[in-house]
Formats: sequence, structure tokens, C-alpha cells
Amino acid sequence: MSETRIRVLLVDDHAVVRSGLAAVLSSLDDMELAGEAGNGQEAVRACEHTKPDVVLMDLVMPVMDGVAATKAIHDRWPEMRIVALTSFGDKELIEGALKAGAMSYLIKSVSAAELAAAVRNAAAGRPSLSPEVAQVLMQGIKEPSRTYDLTQREKEILSLMVGGLGNDDIAARLVVSRSTVKFHVSNVLSKLGVTSRTEAVALALRNRLVK
Repeated sequence: MSETRIRVLLVDDHAVVRSGLAAVLSSLDDMELAGEAGNGQEAVRACEHTKPDVVLMDLVMPVMDGVAATKAIHDRWPEMRIVALTSFGDKELIEGALKAGAMSYLIKSVSAAELAAAVRNAAAGRPSLSPEVAQVLMQGIKEPSRTYDLTQREKEILSLMVGGLGNDDIAARLVVSRSTVKFHVSNVLSKLGVTSRTEAVALALRNRLVK
């Protein structure tokens, strides 16, 4: 992504919020505004026309909410990365967005630097969760004694996934090949019964599978 800018679609029903986010994007050399949408329905249409790399998605909007839009976009264009950016951090909304296909979940109180880092991480396939969101997921503990039959190596890799590392970073950290990491990540997702790294991270936090 060093030579190609990350194209970002802004989705929020408040024009002033979109304006502020656009100002942040315009100040960054590695990002550009792909378009804007005022609700989920507009977001789906905008994705079809602009093909953004990353979608910054508000969740509580009229016409079509952000969770429904996230699912529609993720189902049709799974290569697009969706970052939920909202004022609300309740457990049902968080889990709904992640299950719908959001890679990351941020509260709007994040700083411009944190937002930029989350967009870059999403473009690189790495999930980001605001500390408040991670705390909510940890409070909703389910089946704390269940291990999901993960091997020690799989637990180690899951821990690094929770830490935000991508496959290349994990391979470098463990001094193994990228294909080996990909194999283990696939096994982790299968054993946890999830389909994405973000869901795996959320489940690991919720059930305290890693330290």
C-alpha cells in the first residue's frame, strides 16, 4: 500500500461527521476519499460504483442500518474491509457487526491517529478493536473453561492474532513460513467455529482463550 493509496468510503447519516472524517483522510498521504453515503442503502450502491478498499461504517442509521449494510457489502464484496465506527458500544451491536463481516469496531471517541491506524490495519487484513469494545467482549464471558481443543501452537498464534499481527508478522515472530501460519490460522478458525480473524479475536477475548 506504499505506492497505492487506500481508498476509503465514509458512511454516516450526519454530514458534519462525514466532513470531519473527510478532513482527516485528506491530511494523510496514503489515503483518499472514495465517496460518501448517508445510510446503509446508499453505502451498498456506493460500494458498487466506487469499489473502496475500506468502508468506515456508522451503525445506527435510517433506511438501512450499518449492520445490515455491512452484511450486504461483505456478502457481495468480501475483499472490501469494513470498519464499524459508532458512538455505541453495547454487546449486541458489537457482536452483530462482527458477525455481519466488520473487520474492526471503533468507538467515535478514537483519535485521528488511532482511526488512521485502524484503516491501515484493515487494508492489510488486520482487525482493530477499541479498548472499550474489547472490555465489553471480555465482560460477556461464555464457557470460560472450554479450550476448543486448540494445540499449544494454535493458542500461541491466536494470541498473536489478538495482538493484531497479520500472517507475515506472525511468521516472522515464530520463525516459520507464511504457509505454516496460514495452515494454523485456518485450523484455529475451524476449531472456534468462526469464519474470520475478527470473529476469532472477539471469541478469544470473550472466553479468555488467551492471556
